[in-house]
Amino acid sequence: MSKRGKSKRSHRCAVFLSVVLCAGLFTGCGDKKAVEISTGSTAAEKDVRNPYDGQSIDEQPNITETDTPPAEPHQASPENAVQENVDYSEAFGGLNGCAVVFDPQEQVCRFYNKTLCETAVSPCSTFKIVSALMGLKYHVLENENSTMGYDGTQYGNAAWNQDLSLKDAFQSSCVWYFRKVIDQVGQERVKEELTALDYGNCNISEWAGSGINPGEELNGFWLASSLKISPYGQVRVLSDIFEGRTGFSPEHVKIVKNIMSADGGGIYGKTGTGTKGQAWFVGFSKSEEKRTYFAVYLEDTDNREQVSSKKAKEIALKIIGQ
Repeated sequence: MSKRGKSKRSHRCAVFLSVVLCAGLFTGCGDKKAVEISTGSTAAEKDVRNPYDGQSIDEQPNITETDTPPAEPHQASPENAVQENVDYSEAFGGLNGCAVVFDPQEQVCRFYNKTLCETAVSPCSTFKIVSALMGLKYHVLENENSTMGYDGTQYGNAAWNQDLSLKDAFQSSCVWYFRKVIDQVGQERVKEELTALDYGNCNISEWAGSGINPGEELNGFWLASSLKISPYGQVRVLSDIFEGRTGFSPEHVKIVKNIMSADGGGIYGKTGTGTKGQAWFVGFSKSEEKRTYFAVYLEDTDNREQVSSKKAKEIALKIIGQ
């Protein structure tokens, strides 16, 4: 081949290689840009909740040591599961509410009253699951015995009138304790973590809360304020956390799982309550190697005297066959 022929061939190869490299660079830039785009959210309507948003002492979980979460992420999630509408009305006994139950093994997500299951509402004290994880991640808390410095204020809930450990604060659903945790984690980190979890509307614009409770330390964006999440969203976030699909370490997830133990017999959960007929119980059950995630939410203003976190828990246990 002549030198000119060789030169033309070399030139064509060089052009082809440049095109390939440029295409790769543009693809990489596109991916990076897509990752950096964030979505906005708007403040939701306010409503009035229980001033203490807590539980009575006899409703609190017993704490037991349990196994660690999966070392490797499980791919099963509610987002790619088969969706089924089911009738849990008997378990609800005439109360208005909804339930989401996700079975990772069967890859089925079951809905009762699906419209309400997909409606974003205040998480109330169920948010303490994520609060505890953030506190542990950023070393505001070190373990389930970590305290936050009781200042001597006398609260209506006598269980709060002491220097509580994380375990005790979670059991008694102590607002002032988790207010301190969230403040020390800080707004920027909280926003980052909620965005990473895709936790509801991720809206912390009312950082100090809506003022529903007496005292700044008894208010927060998660109590009848700007942060909202649906029952379906609760199940998705829980399954991501406890199936190992988040940035929280297995050690920290294990600590939170232990303090979520609701009966010492394979039920792990957290309640939340309000004063206008709202109540939550969210979590998961575990027998042998099987987990079932659930969220039960009650919203019944006509029968508010029958609505409580204890009732939401009873309904959840009936649904999952405990």
